[in-house]
Amino acid sequence: MYEELVSSYEKSINNLKDFDELNKLAIEEKNTSFQNELLKNIKALRELVKKNEIRCFLSNEADSLDCYIEIHAGAGGTESQDWAEMLRRMYLKWSVQKKFKSSLISEHKGDEAGIKSSTIKIEGDYIFGWLKKESGIHRLVRISPFDSGARRHTSFASIWVYPVVDENINIEILDKDLRIDTYRSSGAGGQHVNTTDSAVRITHLPTKIVVQCQNDRSQHKNKETCLNMLKARLYDFEIKKKEKENQNHESTKSEIGWGHQIRSYVLQPYRLVKDNRSNHESSDPDKVLNGDIDQFLEKSLYQDI
Repeated sequence: MYEELVSSYEKSINNLKDFDELNKLAIEEKNTSFQNELLKNIKALRELVKKNEIRCFLSNEADSLDCYIEIHAGAGGTESQDWAEMLRRMYLKWSVQKKFKSSLISEHKGDEAGIKSSTIKIEGDYIFGWLKKESGIHRLVRISPFDSGARRHTSFASIWVYPVVDENINIEILDKDLRIDTYRSSGAGGQHVNTTDSAVRITHLPTKIVVQCQNDRSQHKNKETCLNMLKARLYDFEIKKKEKENQNHESTKSEIGWGHQIRSYVLQPYRLVKDNRSNHESSDPDKVLNGDIDQFLEKSLYQDI
């Protein structure tokens, strides 16, 4: 990565010098059409430089890895469960727009609508680096579609992003530290999934970390996925300890409510999405909820400066 960045930087400098000389010639010859063509090239170069600048912030050990996203509805029943599903849709839409691969690992549906919890996996270049700052509480304010009185409601859901560990990262897991439970899948998948104990839940006793998977009809494959997720969680746990962020991480997990949100999505009485860390705002929440979150992801990366 570093060699690519240096090479791209040097190439960009040379291109800029060439464009400057060509522009001077175009001015002397009063060739406006060539100047317009140069302007397009300069804009393209600016976009490339911007991408390389962002890549400079994706240099941590785990940034290049794929990631899991866990979504949990906060208190509030159907309202927060519907909001949790909206957030999952937002990240899946973003994944499609970026041409990344996504898959549903587990899901617990809400009693009336939405989801109580869900885990998705997204695969692509530097996925964890892009999404790692999305961990936290996300707040929604809107007129409730479930309230016959059309009153305004505030809902909360938590997002937790952690990296998918690769084979080069050695995480030791002892059998005696695991409790493995099987249960019937509650998600989609046909009659077979719903009538057999194919879903798997693994609890890591020393850390109390719990992972679960129900996306496959094979209990063996679900167990294998769970073990991979557990390795990822343990790896993320160690990273957080090294970064001295574990205390904040734990408080984020335990309190899904007022005063802890990292981003607010307001649909009523005005329309605004605001990140409480970078103060970046968007006046088009529909666009954001349809997966246009790059602006927030980029701003969050700059917070490390």
